[in-house]
Amino acid sequence: MGLAENLLHVKQEIALSARKAGRDPLSVKLVVVSKNQEITKIRGLIAAGQLDFGENRCQELEEKAAQATRANWHFVGHLQTNKARAVVGLCDLIHSVDSLRLIRKIHSEAQEIDKVQKVLLEVNVSGEETKSGFKPRELAPLLDTLKQLPFSNIRITGLMTMAPLAEPGKTRPIFAELFGLAQELHLRELSMGMTNDYRVAIGEGATIVRIGTAVFSGT
Repeated sequence: MGLAENLLHVKQEIALSARKAGRDPLSVKLVVVSKNQEITKIRGLIAAGQLDFGENRCQELEEKAAQATRANWHFVGHLQTNKARAVVGLCDLIHSVDSLRLIRKIHSEAQEIDKVQKVLLEVNVSGEETKSGFKPRELAPLLDTLKQLPFSNIRITGLMTMAPLAEPGKTRPIFAELFGLAQELHLRELSMGMTNDYRVAIGEGATIVRIGTAVFSGT
């Protein structure tokens, strides 16, 4: 299948998974992870109606954003503080905020350009040492701290996690725990689920799925 056909198939699967969970398909946003993909393919997807794209490297994001100005950009990789300025200038949503230091830096850069930057807090639900993110028990104290600080140029809209590479059914408890944390903390957005497990993630409450392989496979 070509790009447009792959995109349509993924969107149909998202809608089916949402309906199975008793949810409105429109409650789930597809972010196409376009890292390492040619700009012509991104333009083709834009022509097919896809506007949200995710990148995980700052330089690649800058290059593509300059050539695809209609896209809504998401940063989904580990963000170093020295790259925050460029990412804040380009991205609608930063998914992978994993430290108070980074929060302070993003706020400072957003303040410089009079922008309210939307972010998600990355949570290491699985406890894997190789993964970044806050521990679940750190979230409530962190949010309490932020309420006491004048951070008017940053808006924490939800949580994000990376599940372990495993059979989709085995990732369900990870997604269920993140959903529970979001409910406790009164946060709406949940960025979880990729090509191998997005159906399960939607069943557990994902509002954003990050999919690359299923869209670009075979193209």
